[in-house]
This record gives sequence, C-alpha cells and structure tokens, in this order.
Amino acid sequence: MRYLGSTCLALLLAPGAALACAPAPPPVHDIDANRYYVDARSSIVDPALKARNEAAVKPVNDYLGTIARAASDWQAGRDPEGARCALAWLQDWAGHGALLGKMTTRQSYYTRKWTLGGLALSYARVRQAATAGQREAIDAWLRRLADVTIEHAEQHKGVRNNHYYWEGLAVTAVGGVTGDARYLDWGRKVFRHAMGQVQPDGSLPLEVARAGKALSYHLYSAAPLVMMASILELDDPALERLLRFSVRSVADSSDLARMAGAPQEVPSRVPGWIAIHERRSGQRIAPDAPPANNWDARMGGDRNLANPLEHPRDAKG
Repeated sequence: MRYLGSTCLALLLAPGAALACAPAPPPVHDIDANRYYVDARSSIVDPALKARNEAAVKPVNDYLGTIARAASDWQAGRDPEGARCALAWLQDWAGHGALLGKMTTRQSYYTRKWTLGGLALSYARVRQAATAGQREAIDAWLRRLADVTIEHAEQHKGVRNNHYYWEGLAVTAVGGVTGDARYLDWGRKVFRHAMGQVQPDGSLPLEVARAGKALSYHLYSAAPLVMMASILELDDPALERLLRFSVRSVADSSDLARMAGAPQEVPSRVPGWIAIHERRSGQRIAPDAPPANNWDARMGGDRNLANPLEHPRDAKG
C-alpha cells in the first residue's frame, strides 16, 4: 500500500492550510492490524506491538485525517477548495470499494468502524457541495460499510463494551448523512444497550474491568455516545450519570481506582467531546471550556465546529 509522504501529509493536515487537492492515495482494501495489549484485562500496552499496529493502519488513518481536515476547514470557511478535495477522495475510494476486503483480526474490524464513523461525519460537512454522481457513489459505499459493520457486530457479539458504542456511532452517522432510517434504528438499539449498562453511580462495569485504564475507557466510551445522542436527538439520565461520573473521575480518580483495583491514568482535562455534549444539553459539566484545538478525525475532525448531523439545543438558563 502506498500513501502520501510525511512532509506532504503534514502540510495537508495543518490547521487552516489550503488542501492542494493531490490525487487520492491508492485505496486500501484489506486491513491487517494487530492487538497490542498483553494482559488479560487489556490494560498493558506492548510498545513494539503498538508501533507495528500503527504502521499497519497508517494509510487508512492518513486518508481519514486528510478528509476530516479538508471537510472541517471547508465548513469553517478556511479552505474554499476543501469540499471539492474531500469529495474527490471519498469518491475515489468509493469507486474502488475500499475497506471492504479482508479483515484479518478483531483490531482490523476496530480500525474499519472507527474509519467509517469519521468518514461519514466528515462527509456530512461537505455533502451539500457534492454532485449527484458523487452523492450516489459515496452514499452507496458508506451503506456497504455500514452493512458489514452491522453484520460483524451481530455475528461476533463478544463483549458489548466501548467497541460496540463506536460501531453504533459509525452506523448512526451513515444513517444521518444518507437519510437511511434502518441505520438510525440500529444506532438507537446500540444506544439503548449502552444506557442499560450504566450503573446508578455512572460507571460502566465493562470499562471498570480495564484496571489502570478504567478511566481512559470511560472517557473513550463517552465520546461516541455523546455524538449519537445529538444525532439521534436522545436525552437519557443514564448518559448524564456516565458523563458526570467520568468528569468527576478526571478531577479525582480515587473512587474509580478502588473500583478497578489499580491506579488510574488521568488526563490533564476532560476530552474535547465535552463540546458536543454542551451544544446538545446547553449545560457545562466540566470545569474548563473545551480545548481550542479540539481535533478527532474519528469524530469528524474539529469538535468545536458543530457537525451538520448534530442537534444542538439553545443554552438553558
């Protein structure tokens, strides 16, 4: 697989940089990712295995990151060519049926669903600028990817933890951008399941089980759920409990450390998905405002820039 060189890619991904609209990289069909946790609780990372995985998925991540940057910059008015370039790249991979080949491991499926969610959310930022032919090709490709994501989720149920929530976001985003109700319905099913897992104290037992990474995975679980809630216009007390538990645990992780039986890896602040929740709820539950650089390609790029699929609510008094 070939992909853009690091210097060229850095220029394309630089905030506010105009995308020169280079040709799309060769489409990736198969994903051969690998697991990098080495303990039964998936809490200890082997650096060599992590590096191997990052190298394996780099072409896919670079493609997603470039599209997310172009789409966000176009929506924000920073790059008048961003929509044209993002759509050209999407149409190119759509025409080649990219990402629909062999997934060798569970990690490969994880990579595909993360990529699908980010692509659908980025596409939502620029779809209004697409030609009829582009819409037809890209919509059909995203639907195929959503179908195989659902198929894998239903056939390989495993543990319904954060990965299920990210599958839910990917499929929900496809439903939102294409207008296909069956994907939105599947997303609602995933969301309801997630809300059923939230305990009265706001914790998620399957994420508590991650030992020293319990806090990290509560925060990681919250990300797709806040976006799904906004896309689907769902408000649930269980989600509020989860978010408040997670925010409190960033400030003081001692309770969660006792629950998980291990000291926690604590970030310096609540992650930037809090901006999505604030737009939806009209409330601030974190001590700080969202970060100025609030980037996540898997969530459609700039999280401070409301995605067209979101349903913000006016601030409450």
